[in-house]
Amino acid sequence: MGFFKDDESGDETDEIEETAEVEAASDGVHPLLPLRDIVVFPHMVVPLFVGREKSVHALEDAMTRGRVLMLAAQRDAKSDDPGPDDIFELGTLASVVQLVKLPDGTVKVLVEGKGRGRIVEYLESDERFLVRVERIEERTDPTVELEALVRSVKTTFEQYAKVNKKVPPEMAASVGSIDGAERLADTVVAHLNLNVEDKQRILEILEAPARLEEVLSLMQGEIDVLQVEGRIRSRVKKQMERSQKEYYLNEQMRAIQKELGDRDEFKNEVQELEERIAELGLPEHAEEKSRKELKKLKMMSPMSAEATVVRNYIDWILSLPWGSHKDEVIDVERAGEILDEDHYGLEKPKERVLEYLAVRELVGEMKGPILCFVGPPGVGKTSLGRSIARATGRDFVRVSLGGVRDEAEIRGHRRTYIGAMPGKIIQGLKKAGSGNPVFLLDEIDKMSSDFRGDPASAMLEVLDPEQNKAFDDHYLDLEYDLSKILFLTTANNLAGIPRPLQDRMEIIHIPGYIEEEKLQIARSFLIPKQLEENGLAGVDIEFTEQGILEVVRRFTKEAGVRSLEREIGSICRKVAREVVKAGDQKLHIKVGPKQVRKYLGVPRYQFGKREERDQVGIATGLAFTEYGGELLTIEALVTAGKGRIQVSGHLGDIMKESAQAAMSYVRRRAKQLGLARDFYQKVDLHVHVPEGGVPKDGPSAGITMAVALTSALTGLPVRSNIGMTGEITLRGRVLPIGGLKEKLIAALRGGVEKVLIPKENERDLKEIPARVKRRLEIVLVENMDEVLQHALALQDPGLFDHPSEYALAEIFEVTAETPVN
Repeated sequence: MGFFKDDESGDETDEIEETAEVEAASDGVHPLLPLRDIVVFPHMVVPLFVGREKSVHALEDAMTRGRVLMLAAQRDAKSDDPGPDDIFELGTLASVVQLVKLPDGTVKVLVEGKGRGRIVEYLESDERFLVRVERIEERTDPTVELEALVRSVKTTFEQYAKVNKKVPPEMAASVGSIDGAERLADTVVAHLNLNVEDKQRILEILEAPARLEEVLSLMQGEIDVLQVEGRIRSRVKKQMERSQKEYYLNEQMRAIQKELGDRDEFKNEVQELEERIAELGLPEHAEEKSRKELKKLKMMSPMSAEATVVRNYIDWILSLPWGSHKDEVIDVERAGEILDEDHYGLEKPKERVLEYLAVRELVGEMKGPILCFVGPPGVGKTSLGRSIARATGRDFVRVSLGGVRDEAEIRGHRRTYIGAMPGKIIQGLKKAGSGNPVFLLDEIDKMSSDFRGDPASAMLEVLDPEQNKAFDDHYLDLEYDLSKILFLTTANNLAGIPRPLQDRMEIIHIPGYIEEEKLQIARSFLIPKQLEENGLAGVDIEFTEQGILEVVRRFTKEAGVRSLEREIGSICRKVAREVVKAGDQKLHIKVGPKQVRKYLGVPRYQFGKREERDQVGIATGLAFTEYGGELLTIEALVTAGKGRIQVSGHLGDIMKESAQAAMSYVRRRAKQLGLARDFYQKVDLHVHVPEGGVPKDGPSAGITMAVALTSALTGLPVRSNIGMTGEITLRGRVLPIGGLKEKLIAALRGGVEKVLIPKENERDLKEIPARVKRRLEIVLVENMDEVLQHALALQDPGLFDHPSEYALAEIFEVTAETPVN
């Protein structure tokens, strides 16, 4: 708001001289000063701060041209270098009353508007704007209507001054003394709360009556708005009484705290936060956010709840390892030694970590891999993560996702909630203390979802190398780079992980340990650990190989080694009791199978063994369970009946279908097997798999069922030293199966000498331990004819080379009852 020169103040002679000075200045050529966010009216005195180079030169030129210059508003206030099109044509000719140059190079100038002018032409000038101006003369003949309009404006302005506290009372008296209609309109409009566009529009109204009417209309509108604001303030004042009371009480508390010194502690805390922000070297967006929140904190009462929220938020930002990365140890050979030192076996995950380190050494910076270890409980998935961190020299942090069902557990809660915190990812990074740890997300398959969201979907961003470089936690509301983290996840079953999430991870299957591996793990890791924990490090105690195997086979049934460790710990505790009882007497304790039964009691489990002799209708199959390989005995019985087939033993649908397929194969080969064409209409068949309390399913028992059915129908025995596994088709083809290594080890453990496996599983033999392959005769078969040649005691080994020429009953070695025909 500017100052206006009053008609009655000053000398009339001075005013005439100044006007003549403006008119005579040059020949209508004046320097131009573009204005931002302000419109100067005639008779208005206003201070301006000038900093732009062209504007400063324009002022200097004006001082040499009779102190006269042209003032015109910019169309866009943000433009620092406006052109002719960016400046309004109609402005105000003004004289420079006072000019002061400030130390920073800017100029403070006091100008007084003299009259309206229109820019006719921009003249050539690089240093400043120089324009040709047409002076606009304002002459208005007095009329009754104009006099009434002047009085209305003056009266309305008095009302406006009463409701608008920003207008000083003396201004109303000064406006009341103005006689000229032109001057009255220009004086009043400067005091109205209008934007630049509205003021420019009024400046461009050249007829005084029209200008007064527009000013009167705008002033009445402002009065209505101000009166409504007054009524609203009056209503709000009543509602704010309680808040004001609380405010006064808070102010009293602040005064008391200041006397007690608490306020000084708050100031010290704020100062400490400010220093930490300056020292940490935060990213630009994080530093800007921190300083903004700190500024809010300074204006709050230290005892208010909101101050606590803001302080916690700043603490979280400052506690994160922004750009703080731990130096990675890139020594492939040393890393391999550490991994072997901590874990026996687990070749695939070890190999993948060493590959990553090798590539890291060659290319330098690279995105961390995202590995998912899938396997049964107790095989060392979680402890492998710690070993990888030790091998790479990184920090290790583990977050358990079991039972997580709220998306906010991953992304964090928004700060609008009471007790809001960041998600588990950001919390884990704070715990790690570095920006590139080994981050283990344990039990990722145990997450679930409900009405609060799907955490598995939130993990898509975390585990996507293309997205996690700008991870957005809801609490922080800041982008954080997760791309340098080496993410590891663990799961027992892929079925619990959504497909899009699986697609973002490199799946590494970790199978259960075989007996040989459990034996080595017990010797190298579990027994030394338990001896140390139970105070037996200096005691002469020896665990024999047979003793360890006794524990593995008869006291545990698992894929991992957790139960094995517990049982070894139980033996060690009982030995510790004997050592204490013996006192100073030196003991040599040898733990063999007998001692194991003494310490642990009656065996809890038994492992499958082959049949003692060849029997009719009993075949030995090989099964793969989550605990490893097992021998699976399948029994088939034929009774007189009407062609019913019954299966029992808690079998799944797939296994029942395998029995149907096996029976269809036998019916198809009835003639070659020496059976009547309609034999199945005169007998009932019952297929049973013992241990009915244990659920069983899968297609790999198909050929075993076919052998058992064939033996039962023909009355011929199955060789007891043979085990078999494979899926059967209706045409008698043998299809590949899984878990071959575990099945062959179970066969060797159970005393089987010869194993029939599908031809297509030949590729899996390279993963079988050499000890197993040496002690087993492994036969590759492609169809059921080959299976029967090996499994049944045939006099003619070439029976199925020309099956249609023989009756099977004539050339079998019959050692049982005659078959039902």
